Amino acid sequence: MAAMTSSPRPLLNRRLAEFGTTIFAEMSALALRTGSINLGQGFPDTDGPEEVREAAVRALRDGRGNQYPPGPGVPELRTAVAAHQRRRYGLSYDPDTEVLVTAGATEAIAAALLALVEPGDEVVALEPYYDSYAACVAMAGGRRVPVTLRPREGRFRLDLDELRDAVTDRTRLLLINTPHNPTGTVLTREELAAVAELAVERDLLVVTDEVYEHLVYDDAEHVPLATFPGMRERTVTISSAGKTYSFTGWKVGWVTAAPELVTAVRSAKQYLTYVSAGPFQYAVAEALALPESYYTGLRDDLRAKRDLLAAGLEQAGLSVFRPAGTYFVTADIRPLGESDGVAFCRALPERAGVVAIPAAVFYDHREAGAPFVRFAFCKQRPVLEEAARRLKGAGGH
Repeated sequence: MAAMTSSPRPLLNRRLAEFGTTIFAEMSALALRTGSINLGQGFPDTDGPEEVREAAVRALRDGRGNQYPPGPGVPELRTAVAAHQRRRYGLSYDPDTEVLVTAGATEAIAAALLALVEPGDEVVALEPYYDSYAACVAMAGGRRVPVTLRPREGRFRLDLDELRDAVTDRTRLLLINTPHNPTGTVLTREELAAVAELAVERDLLVVTDEVYEHLVYDDAEHVPLATFPGMRERTVTISSAGKTYSFTGWKVGWVTAAPELVTAVRSAKQYLTYVSAGPFQYAVAEALALPESYYTGLRDDLRAKRDLLAAGLEQAGLSVFRPAGTYFVTADIRPLGESDGVAFCRALPERAGVVAIPAAVFYDHREAGAPFVRFAFCKQRPVLEEAARRLKGAGGH
């Protein structure tokens, strides 16, 4: 077959040249090939509430959403999102001008960065970060500036002085994720107040990824950054249904922000997917109205699974950072005499029949994340018990 082109120029846009196949695809393929328990990619192995699934079936049968839904999202979902923000956090948003439905939080992040960042702008993000952040900043032509969360006193902590020092005259935007994936850290009110003060002082925009807002444990509390003085008008708040209701395949997310910000994000979003997930939007509108008992039960279930997996990892000899939020546990492999998380994760399926994700892939400063490994605990209890047994039996080796 003849070559597609004789040009020496690479086919892939140079902004994306550093991004290959995601680690999630690699490790999931490894899990399939070895028959391992996949604690790598963060998706539940059971569906969410039956009444929410039935709401989607009803919408399909009633012909709601089977054709293109409205560009901003169906009115029922936008109204439900606004009601959720008001009920949970005292934040008042106009469903018609301040709520935008997206194809999951991933599209919301992409659309926000493409809309708000120009070539040369700096975007300060908390490191380690979800891998799409770096790719989206690159696609927008921005320059990412990582501020590293560092382990201290059993959790990964934000150094506020380091954050302040990272902001320059070229900084356009802060990209904040709390509860934080992959470390499980939940930023405190004091930390968020300092972030807000910095954003106001330096007149920065903020994009905040809050998809794990309902997955917080023990004494942790999720506080939206938009609730702090001076922040509502400069913050794009992002969340989604996937993590909260265990329907990750539906890809229903949303943005809440001031009208000017929503208009900007929508301008980019309309050329990405335009619209998506029509019938599922109606179902998620009903999900957002579930009683508080649902959220309490979700947290209790995941907290028990967190403790089960954390104990298993500790028994296998790893040092564990017990998360205050999300459904991920980060472990340090150095007590096992190892320091390369990528090599460890590639070998773990053969050694123990378990798949995890090396945290280094979430860092620009790879050495800072080298000894850390992320495990997902959003699985059925017998699966976690078996994973813990395998890890202990293999001694992590």
